[in-house]
Amino acid sequence: MINAIFMMGGLGLIIGAVLATASKVFYVYVDPLVERLDDALPGANCGGCGLPGCTSNAEAIAAGKAGADSCVAGGAELAEEIAAILGVTVEAKEPDFAGPGCNFGCDDAEIKYLYNGINDCRAAALHYSGMKECKIGCLGFGNCVKACTFGALVIGHNGLPIVDEKLCTGCGACAVACPQNIISLTSVTRRILHEYTSNDCTTPCQRACPAGINIREYIRLADIGDYNGALQVIKERNPFPSVIGRICPAPCELECRRKLIDSPVSINPIKRFVADYERKSGKRVLPYKAPETDKKIAIIGGGVEGLTAAFYSARLGHSPKIFEATDKLGGLLRIAISKERLSHEILDWDIDGVLEMGVEVAKEQALGKDVFINSLLKDGYEAVFLASGGWDARLGRNAKTKVEELIPGTYLLIDLIDSGNENKNDMKIASEVVIVDGGKATLEAVKICKHFGVKQITVLFRKKRKLLSLDQEILTNLENEGVELLFNVGVTKISGEERELKALDYIDFETGEKKNISVKTLLLSSGRLPELIFRKEVTQEEEKEEALNNSESRIKWEGVEAHKQPFGGREKGLLSNSDVLSGYIAAVKALGAGRRAAASIHRLMYDIPLVFPDKILSDTSILQDVNHLEGVVSSPQQIMPVYDKRELSENGEIEKGFTKDMIKASAQRCLQCGLICYDGELSLKTAPEFEKFFEKFENKKIILNVAKLEYISSAGLRSLVILIKKLYATDGKLGLVSLQGIVREIIEVSGFADLIKTFETLEEAKANL
Repeated sequence: MINAIFMMGGLGLIIGAVLATASKVFYVYVDPLVERLDDALPGANCGGCGLPGCTSNAEAIAAGKAGADSCVAGGAELAEEIAAILGVTVEAKEPDFAGPGCNFGCDDAEIKYLYNGINDCRAAALHYSGMKECKIGCLGFGNCVKACTFGALVIGHNGLPIVDEKLCTGCGACAVACPQNIISLTSVTRRILHEYTSNDCTTPCQRACPAGINIREYIRLADIGDYNGALQVIKERNPFPSVIGRICPAPCELECRRKLIDSPVSINPIKRFVADYERKSGKRVLPYKAPETDKKIAIIGGGVEGLTAAFYSARLGHSPKIFEATDKLGGLLRIAISKERLSHEILDWDIDGVLEMGVEVAKEQALGKDVFINSLLKDGYEAVFLASGGWDARLGRNAKTKVEELIPGTYLLIDLIDSGNENKNDMKIASEVVIVDGGKATLEAVKICKHFGVKQITVLFRKKRKLLSLDQEILTNLENEGVELLFNVGVTKISGEERELKALDYIDFETGEKKNISVKTLLLSSGRLPELIFRKEVTQEEEKEEALNNSESRIKWEGVEAHKQPFGGREKGLLSNSDVLSGYIAAVKALGAGRRAAASIHRLMYDIPLVFPDKILSDTSILQDVNHLEGVVSSPQQIMPVYDKRELSENGEIEKGFTKDMIKASAQRCLQCGLICYDGELSLKTAPEFEKFFEKFENKKIILNVAKLEYISSAGLRSLVILIKKLYATDGKLGLVSLQGIVREIIEVSGFADLIKTFETLEEAKANL
């Protein structure tokens, strides 16, 4: 017994010694900081930080490879806690949320085939990208819901995922799990920067709208009486709903699918109604803003584009200030539209809404006279955006006969021609002149410049030499006179120092080669100055030198072009057909231009490349679409009522606006389209109406001609069951005529062919039912 005890004790001592030695030999040091960080992290291991798990993120934070706010699941509170552990501060970060991109119910969407495989979206997607006709349609098996570890996603009654933003952490796990790529992270910033692509579930009206408003959604909300919600949707892309609701030419209505049946939905009057609802209530509906930044932006011009750029810059969290040359904001909207069409009261209401977003204004401050690009950059503005307009805008500034030098050394070519050899406009023509796309006026401009003694003249043409309308002999004569001609090129940037223009960059469209040339005077052939974004042009060496000297050096600046219109293609260089606003025909286009300008400024300030996504929508985009409708009942379009002569003098406006009943009737005409979906099938949305119609039919022989029925969902089959039971209980009968395609297949596969008699023709049904 004693021997056994000693033996066990000795064995224990040996094992203990071995373990002690092993603990020393194989000891792994764990950083106490990593342990503290790991304890603070939520332990969800969602992967939203881009790392395998919370421990990996803790190690990355401790090593300085990840920020205190890298855990998206923890939100702002956790970021502050981790920052406190690290002894640092953390900036407010805009939260992301999951945003499902499919808008049409899974039960209602058209299908290519019947899928009987496992209930998994990835498995279904392996077969011709899924069973739905729509290439970006939700497959409805809920992989996104299974991937969410926070319970923020559920499948709704229509088979589509619903996001609870209070629970969503923006980790992105659902987006990774979706094989159709219809779920993506969204935020205020992401939505403002976003341009529609062929992967977005857009509607014909939305694609036709120059501002890109989600028309389908605001009509849906107006239909259920949520007018403030509808206005929030409108203000996502349009800060002037009251104004545009009165003056927009409504290109959206030209593309409305209801035209295939009767007449388009009255879209613009619905926008006007919800905007007037806000104004009459006196309670402003302000859209969401991103957390504030410390970045100041100067915007030159208080017209539609300038105000819109300021509005979206404020929504992005920046501090915009508008410098307006006159004593009133609004530009041409104030001076070029009759008050009966657009009253100043309505205009000022929308303008005040822009200013309430945190936009500052300095009136009677003209660029080139009261303020200058270099002085604004010296005063701490990170960007200066030029939205001064063209010749038409000069009328509002009483500057019709005045030559404006808003950009140092830059003029409109028409001003030089008008000035003539006498230089009656007192233009400052320096020794190095560059003329951009002068056309037939080039020859006259060259003569005037030579009269002023200019020796170095360069002319840039966007077209190839043989495609120009100018006579080749004229071009040859110019070259013989020492004028340098460059063809098939476009200006991409201008640069200068203080109040002097120094150089410009241009690109050769054929080779893609970029070159820089010296310039003191720039003459543009357009009727307006291009919308350029100016910022400091400072090298790292200059920044270091300025910091060492503790003094401000001379301001070097550069002016770059903002985003082009996606509808104009991908043309590069100034004065292209796709310039932000060149040739715009309506104020609504200025809204899209202003938003893109704000997005461009934001990207430049954060060094994000100014490029559009690959599949951006344009006039040449090939989409799945609908060219005919089935199952849609004709209904009359609501027409805008107008005041008579006596009422006009009392109310001041020509149009009365829609009533609530007219709004309801108009909204219910909307087909709530998707990319290819619409309300015109026997499905979840139409089945209740179908059932209600046949409530009164008993003891009847009913023949349904379903030749135009393209699809029947499970909800539609249920409606048929209800009708069959009702008829059979009262000795009634039901027959279907002209079953086609997928509807025939669904009826046969589901076993309904044994319950319902089917016939090829109506005559056959009448004779045999």
